[in-house]
Amino acid sequence: MKKVVAIGGGEISKFETFKIDEEIVKLTDKAKPKALFVPTASGEPEAYCDNFDFVYGKMLGCETDILFLIKDDPDSSQIEKKISWADLIYVGGGNTKRMMEIWRSKGVDKMLIDAYQRGTVLSGLSAGAICWFKYGFSDSQRFENQENWHYTKVEGLGLFDAILCPHLNEENRRELFEKFMIDFEGVGIGLENGCAIEIVDDTFKIINSFENAHAYVFRRSENKLFVDEIRHRDYIPFNLLI
Repeated sequence: MKKVVAIGGGEISKFETFKIDEEIVKLTDKAKPKALFVPTASGEPEAYCDNFDFVYGKMLGCETDILFLIKDDPDSSQIEKKISWADLIYVGGGNTKRMMEIWRSKGVDKMLIDAYQRGTVLSGLSAGAICWFKYGFSDSQRFENQENWHYTKVEGLGLFDAILCPHLNEENRRELFEKFMIDFEGVGIGLENGCAIEIVDDTFKIINSFENAHAYVFRRSENKLFVDEIRHRDYIPFNLLI
């Protein structure tokens, strides 16, 4: 089975996504799954890696490892060995555009698609949620120039034909995403912090870590934008969404 969990946002260190993290581990169907953290988007800070190890290792009982692509500069065989080892892969948040550039330069994008086909549980938050979709509504420019930046469309791995907007309830992101969607040819999915979309084979459902975390679908028709909350807590066909 092919399994992806994309999380809209939240601090893993504050257990804001813990109910979702539990579901990610459960999807492996393993008593002690092997969990691989990929912190490329954030530049691989030690504290983020420690937080993942604490939550997924000590709290959720996984055997954990980290895929360092910047600090270690591994070759393709070393990368493939770690990705093949994992029962679940969790991609951290940060600069989506930079992350995708690094992945493509090292062939990580293709390795992750292969892992998806093998049934490895793929998951992540923010940039780590965007990456599984065809596109993401990204704040990557903010990392390069905090004074003068705007949201951009960033290309992901394309497992799902939609554009994903994480952190939908932060700042004025929803307003700007709605303006973007008026001119976008396709379907948009917006996830608030603490909310995730779980996609298993050709079905999906919404999971959240607290009650007031929501998901929405954005569709354009005849130059009008229609926005609907996605309320499904049981699996339904994914093609009903896109």
